[in-house]
Order: sequence, then structure tokens, then C-alpha cells
Amino acid sequence: MGERVTVGVLVSGRGSNLQSIIDAVEEGRLDARVTVVLSDREDAFGLERAKKHGIAAAWVDPSPCGSREEYDRALVVRLREADVELVVLAGFMRILGPPFVKSFKNRIMNIHPALLPSFPGLHVQAKALEHGARFSGCTVHFVDAGVDTGPIIIQACVPVLDGDTEESLSERILRQEHRIYPRAIQLYAEGRIKIKGRRVFVERSGDENDRASLINPPLGR
Repeated sequence: MGERVTVGVLVSGRGSNLQSIIDAVEEGRLDARVTVVLSDREDAFGLERAKKHGIAAAWVDPSPCGSREEYDRALVVRLREADVELVVLAGFMRILGPPFVKSFKNRIMNIHPALLPSFPGLHVQAKALEHGARFSGCTVHFVDAGVDTGPIIIQACVPVLDGDTEESLSERILRQEHRIYPRAIQLYAEGRIKIKGRRVFVERSGDENDRASLINPPLGR
């Protein structure tokens, strides 16, 4: 196991991915310590999740801030006060500007419910269904100055079923989000992630020779 990386989590809503991270830490699967959870919404349930587990949690009200940059700086101050090394976005619905990204360069992770670079932005499951995609999934990536454009760390793929709705596809993808987000943080904690240009390289451990393909619909059926 690697060093215990200090993590600050930003949430705007229910915080189910936050819960998956907390569970992984408490179960010994993740070498991390969540030192603070911050939200731009006072009623975000993610704050209650954090408090239930004894984690410092606070609403950082955007209204007194005169600009996005000022709000970003307020968040940076709170994260640095909590000695945060890695910032994790878990359903945080605000775009972070250059001052924030520069303050934590290559130390901000986000999870997106699609297989980037396809379908960035919002309503991505609806877009996948509209386009007739055979696969969808989720992506953990580092955050850069763009929207869902940063280097990709890990992805999970799920088939799009003929009877899928936006809700059923979203639920199936969310289950995979809860698996891969703690894994991405653990890879960071172990120092196994290297960024070269737009690509993330993960140092392998042990015999990892699985190169299986995913095909949907399956061949021969």
C-alpha cells in the first residue's frame, strides 16, 4: 500500500461517489484520508455524508464572491487549510477556472458518466441513446482548463441495451463509477500515474496480460 494521500472533495449534490470513496478508505482499499468536503450548495446531501463519517464539511457560499475567480480562490484557501494534496470532484457542478487549476496542477480528478472524449458536458446518457451507441461508461480524468478535456486515467465500459432508458443506463454506469473512482485515487496514492502530454501512463504491477476485447452485440449471437 502507498502513502495516505490527503484528499479534498467538492460536491454539489447527493455525493454517491463521495460515499464510495469514504467506504473504500474505511474498508482499507484506499490509502487516502479525506480531510474536507466542500460544497457550493448549502443543501447538498454530500455534506451530511461527510459529517456522518466525522469528516470536516462546509458550504462555501458563492453569493458574496464577485466573480468565478474570486470563488475559486475561496475554495483554494479552504482546501489548503485542510492540507489537501489531491482535489476530487464528485458531482461538483461548477466549472473551475485557471486560477484553481493552476493551484492544483495535475492534482484535480473528475469523473464523467461517458467514455470521453465522446459526449462531454451534460445529459450524456441521452446523447448516447440518441446516437445509437453500443457502449457507454464512465471516465476518471485529470482536470485541465477545458470542460471534460483533461488526460484520461481510467475508464469503465457498459453495454447499451436495447430497452435502456436514460435512467436505467445512468444507474448501470453509476455502479461502475463507484468502482473506478477509488481505484484512480489509489493509483495516484501509490505514485503509479505518469502524465506525458495528453496521455496518462499507469505503472503495471504483477502479471497483467488481459487484452480482451469488448464487442456488443456479442459475436455468434
